[in-house]
Amino acid sequence: MSGVVVHLPQGSGGADGGEPYGDAVTLRLGPGEVARFGRGSTAIPIDLRLADPAISRLAGEIRVTDDHWQLTNHSTTHSYLVENPEGAGEYLRVPPRRVGAPIPFEFSRVVLPTRSDVSISFQVFAPDHIYLDPEATGVLWGNSTVTAYSLDETATYFLVLVALCEPRLRDQSRVAVPTTPQIVERLRGHVTCGTLTARAVSSHIDYLAEEKLRIGVPDAHEPGKSDRRNGKREEIVGLALRFGLVREEHLALLPPLSGVGGRNRLTAR
Repeated sequence: MSGVVVHLPQGSGGADGGEPYGDAVTLRLGPGEVARFGRGSTAIPIDLRLADPAISRLAGEIRVTDDHWQLTNHSTTHSYLVENPEGAGEYLRVPPRRVGAPIPFEFSRVVLPTRSDVSISFQVFAPDHIYLDPEATGVLWGNSTVTAYSLDETATYFLVLVALCEPRLRDQSRVAVPTTPQIVERLRGHVTCGTLTARAVSSHIDYLAEEKLRIGVPDAHEPGKSDRRNGKREEIVGLALRFGLVREEHLALLPPLSGVGGRNRLTAR
């Protein structure tokens, strides 16, 4: 794997002086690199500061290996939870003093116990999980072929990708790619993703572009780049369809279309 992304959302680092602490922090770690988290001090530098008296100065660390990441719990009293937001309540408990616990989830939320009512957690994304070529799983010798684009078809981001590609898959024409609000509406009837917000959908689209499909997206603040950023969804759909990452059989993952009216709304600009 090329690395992981560690993200501490704004205000999720605990309470400092009674107020939600901290700006958003995003770290990118390559194989062999380590990120340490905790309350920190002048003598104990950390990469993610978590402001709560129940959290150790050095609470733990994340270490990236060649094919997964590991969590070390430096606390002598508290266990940490690693949740899989994409799963059906899946989680791992990493006990005190556990060193190098391997984490199998592509998306993870690390949750630390506190004495306050402010949740302290951060997210870890492992975008380069490798899946064997299904045509080569019976090969017993040599190097197996791996996929160029590592996509988990059970993940929410893949469902968003299918919804993006749906109009062109159904019509075989250059119809407009759905907007974020249209995707929210399209997935509203889904059993597990019916409560997705526009912000969540936009985050999944960014993740697809930047991490999974590796589409170069220019900085929105650079002069003249805003129009190209507006074409990000079109680039995602174009790549996914050209390489067969999303096919007609994947449409079964989406909620059923509600009659002709639903089809017309789907393809409308």
